[in-house]
Amino acid sequence: MRGARISRRTTAIVLTTLAGAATLALAVSVLAGGDDGPTTVAPALPTHPVASNFKPDATKIEDCSEQTCLEQAYGNLAFRSGPEEALATLEEEIGSTTNSCHRIAHIIGAASLARFDRNVGRTFAEGSAVCASGYYHGVLERSLVNVASRAASVLGGVARGLCDDPEVTALAELEYQCLHGLGHGLMITTGYNLPVSLQVCDHLAGEWESSSCNGGVFMENISTSYGFRSTWLKDDDLVYPCNVVAEEDKLTCYQLVTSRIIEVVGLDWERIAEMCASVERDWVESCFESYGRDVAGQTRRDPEEILELCSVARPHGGEDECITFAAYDLVGNDASGEQAASLCTGTDVDLRETCFRAIGLIMARATPTRAGAVADCEAIAEGTDVTACVRGADAHFASAAAR
Repeated sequence: MRGARISRRTTAIVLTTLAGAATLALAVSVLAGGDDGPTTVAPALPTHPVASNFKPDATKIEDCSEQTCLEQAYGNLAFRSGPEEALATLEEEIGSTTNSCHRIAHIIGAASLARFDRNVGRTFAEGSAVCASGYYHGVLERSLVNVASRAASVLGGVARGLCDDPEVTALAELEYQCLHGLGHGLMITTGYNLPVSLQVCDHLAGEWESSSCNGGVFMENISTSYGFRSTWLKDDDLVYPCNVVAEEDKLTCYQLVTSRIIEVVGLDWERIAEMCASVERDWVESCFESYGRDVAGQTRRDPEEILELCSVARPHGGEDECITFAAYDLVGNDASGEQAASLCTGTDVDLRETCFRAIGLIMARATPTRAGAVADCEAIAEGTDVTACVRGADAHFASAAAR
């Protein structure tokens, strides 16, 4: 018999709500590999770090020199002047690549939700993905603060309604950000209870919705927004928990796993590629997809460096996945697709079509019509590259229509 597995459908969770405060600790989590599988007991997790809804005060940005003060000050700006001004000021004053920026963006999201009377759709429509989408994460974590119970069934009922507002679903990219942010918010709300968070994602409308939510859960597990160390990590098993979660959750976990590996082994890309090649056979490609996303981020999205590091994955059969997910990442950070196009034009001929298809797939999430997607492709490419880009866009629209 293989080791114990986390199966969300056979997981018994015992939760303790701390009296007198909106906090939550995981008392016991029993993980079963099946009806007769072995069980393990996980240690208690951190208490819920988000204690209440945002409350404005008189704090101003110019009066602050430390993180907590800045978070409150930027929240005040968002509450009184709106998230657009607050996020623009944050990006200009602090920069969009720092952890400080991400944390402040969380509070801007929380304050904006208060500004718009807890209307998630309106709040999402007024924000942006700067600072690693911290704004969206903040909106979703605070939208769950007042839920009376942390049981998966109760949270799931609330979660189903958070990202179905027409202002959110009008664009696939905005809907994705909402669902992904929901995953982050669930982990924070439940005190980093991975099994319960995944169970709640299961309550969403469909496979795409659940998968998008799962991605936020696993990302928050690796790099927590509030500086906690999740108990669902192991220093002697860097692919954990991907190798123990239920089969339906492995894809999104492995597509993020190299971020965890990098935390421990650093930017030793040859070693990382070797580790991806050695994971569970069915998930090697997904690990190299994660590898490609991290290559893009760690090189500050430099096309030449991305090509060089993706070639490290070639002996292991992972170059294709590396290029594809690097292209996804570039479009996610430059919606015009121009930066990603420069990556694609530098690839080998056999990878070029795959790369441009990746561009088209992601760009199409930001436009409601095929005509708009075709125009976007024509703006960054020519000839057969346009054809490949449009094929990617068509794949997006076909997938969206099937949901």
